[in-house]
Amino acid sequence: MLKKWLHKVLPGKSGRTRAHKEVVPFAEHRISADMLSFAAEKVVRRLHNEGFEAYVVGGAVRDLLLGIEPKDFDVATDATPEQVRKIFRRSRIIGRRFQIVHVMVGPETIEVTTFRGGGKVQHNEHGRIMKDNTYGSMEEDAMRRDFTCNALYYDPIRQQITDFHHGVADIRARRLVMIGDPAARYQEDPVRVLRAVRLSAKLGFEVERETAAPVAEYAGRLKQEPVARLFDEIMKLLFSGHALQCLTQLERLGVAADIHPILTALQQAGKGGQNIVTLALRNTDERLRADKSVSVGFVLAAVMWPQLENYWQRNLAAGLKPTPALTQAVNELRDIEKGWGLPQRFSATMREIWQLQPQFANRRGARPHRLIAQPRFRAAYDFLLLRAETGSADPDLAQWWTAFQHADDETRLLMSAKQEQESGGEGGEKRKRRRKPRKKKESSNHAV
Repeated sequence: MLKKWLHKVLPGKSGRTRAHKEVVPFAEHRISADMLSFAAEKVVRRLHNEGFEAYVVGGAVRDLLLGIEPKDFDVATDATPEQVRKIFRRSRIIGRRFQIVHVMVGPETIEVTTFRGGGKVQHNEHGRIMKDNTYGSMEEDAMRRDFTCNALYYDPIRQQITDFHHGVADIRARRLVMIGDPAARYQEDPVRVLRAVRLSAKLGFEVERETAAPVAEYAGRLKQEPVARLFDEIMKLLFSGHALQCLTQLERLGVAADIHPILTALQQAGKGGQNIVTLALRNTDERLRADKSVSVGFVLAAVMWPQLENYWQRNLAAGLKPTPALTQAVNELRDIEKGWGLPQRFSATMREIWQLQPQFANRRGARPHRLIAQPRFRAAYDFLLLRAETGSADPDLAQWWTAFQHADDETRLLMSAKQEQESGGEGGEKRKRRRKPRKKKESSNHAV
């Protein structure tokens, strides 16, 4: 009894540790069922028809309130994963830490989660949640979510939003607020640090003071996260459509620069004005906002280029020629990147783009014709343009390749022949072809 009375009299640090259920009617939120995807509405209605509670939850509700079209829709329900699996033929249970169900409706996949409870949770020695398959009520589920703007439950049948933590008010005030004690929430899942960075940058929200205060202290715990999970969260920063704002937020919230090499490269680039990294991120942001495709490997190649170029220039200064100097630099970086959680398909693209860069200097004879036929030529050429724009490559060289690739075959032959003549005139005598040494005839030991 005394403990309950103290909770009423003394609120938690953030003032959001106690839930207060509020039902927001359609007249106030103006979200109609036809604003959902067909798949999301179908999943919710089917669960309702089977006698379960079901709501569209999280970021989709937040985005609809902000007038943003959601990229995907998640559903929360009181049905267990096994019950959901029985209802939907095209579904599968995934996850170890907390089981969820992927329900496939046509080409769309809806992520269905069971309301999480406040029961026993397994932590590791650092306080991070390792296993959490405990189920509970919608109110308990709301308490387990990270930020108030993500703890909203929309019922498309009744067309009302259930709000336990003043999430609607925080969205209208454009502020990011952690549910519960922020320090404890960052400790149980350090990845929330990066989510705070990404969401505040993407939505243009101000991070509430008490939510921001522990970030610098707990950001270092990200180094103890599985590298694959950490890499995925960094990718969400890079491809949020607001990567440049994320750089600003990393600095503002005091996130340490030694958490992951890609984050380190990003933060170093953010302090150097316009460079190849910031230019690549700006182009990526613009393409994503215009719903255009982007290449993960290309962006990562730009992010890590300053470090690679340092190795390259050092090898050139040691007397190596451009191509072997870069190859050695790529191998040095490859040795470092083994613990990054970087998938092979991305690292392969990065290396192919990098290793074609010295080849652009070879414009004589058949070399440019062979280079333009390479599968990665277009990506490598776009990378050359970025380098030229930021002073890392000769603008005249980039201009020559722009003209060459758009020219017809006859013009290309003339351009490469001209380079052959100019290189011969400038360098004096043309290079003589090296002949293979003749094999010496073995002397016979037999007498004639």
